[in-house]
Amino acid sequence: MGIREKRRISRLLETSDIEAVIQELLQLPPSRVINPLIGALCSNDEPVRWHAITALGPIVAALAHRDMEGARVVMRRLMWSLNDESGGIGWGAPEAMGEIMACHNGLAQEYGHILVAFMREDGFFLELEMLQRGLMWGLGRLAQARPALLRERNAATYLLPYLESSDAAVRGLAAWALGMLQAKEAIPGLTKLTSDPGQLRHYIHRAFVDETVGSLAEKSLANIAKEA
Repeated sequence: MGIREKRRISRLLETSDIEAVIQELLQLPPSRVINPLIGALCSNDEPVRWHAITALGPIVAALAHRDMEGARVVMRRLMWSLNDESGGIGWGAPEAMGEIMACHNGLAQEYGHILVAFMREDGFFLELEMLQRGLMWGLGRLAQARPALLRERNAATYLLPYLESSDAAVRGLAAWALGMLQAKEAIPGLTKLTSDPGQLRHYIHRAFVDETVGSLAEKSLANIAKEA
């Protein structure tokens, strides 16, 4: 892929209309799009980074419909980036995996348990709080689209301890994810967080929203009450 086209994709990600960006990228061969998008996961520009995460969902899903093994290679690449042996840190990988699986059921069935394993100390536990933020978001995004899949994998059990994280974003995003799962067992922990003033910037419905941990806990309690 030429430098000119890489720059073109980078400029596209800087634009505000992510829907139009996705439609344009879907017209290109996945082999020319996926590498620049994965590269953009490390961007210091917040909108660019989140637009790359958002775009990877439908683009890898479209690839999976034509070439499932090719899509699996992308998922394994994201997983590998979170491995200590990769030499990298894996910024954006949990979020991208969650978005991709929200967009494609087959990939979710195959790799949903991996996101759960990233929470487990007997699994592939992610120690860095910055990566835990991404993991909480990825789980919440997958729970938005496929809550039953995560319930089958007992995700709520492993999410509960994150409500007590020292990091406000981790606490808030864990609260959001538990609300998406309508996890009744989270009610005591969420209730404790309703007065939590910790602040975070939440990317939801393809937009940024400034929230407090307490407001997310309240919304999650309301969501769980709907199920009741």
